Amino acid sequence: MDLSDEIRIAAPREDVYRALNDPDVLRECIPGCEELTQSEPGKLEAKVVLKIGPVKARFAGEVTLDTSNAPDGFTLSGEGKGGAAGFAKGGADVTLTEDGDETVLSYTAKVDIGGKIAQLGSRLIAGTAKKLSGKFFTKFGEVVSEQTLS
Repeated sequence: MDLSDEIRIAAPREDVYRALNDPDVLRECIPGCEELTQSEPGKLEAKVVLKIGPVKARFAGEVTLDTSNAPDGFTLSGEGKGGAAGFAKGGADVTLTEDGDETVLSYTAKVDIGGKIAQLGSRLIAGTAKKLSGKFFTKFGEVVSEQTLS
């Protein structure tokens, strides 16, 4: 499954980039996130509870960030296991473009799933993934804009 979108954030690119690398900000913005810790530079470990249709599962996983293109963007990849519910793995390319006092964040992501959640149907899964990414980026934009104003 592929996802892509772009949002406009009322903050300078450096602030947006810094926030995307801040576990506290990410924890606040990721829907269902129970725990997010930085295990080493460029590596995050997460525990997230998600409900996709009738299936509710706790996923534990690791995300790796490639920041070699900073602050213009970065690439992330990760994998999460949800026990009997299945697994999800994938990655995303994120680009940050300055536009005056604002930043345009665009991303393209690819996700592969397996197990019980994969049996739910691609329309339900795609709809849930789009809804969750929308919630994340809406909350992220609000948090970063508030931090910039303070």
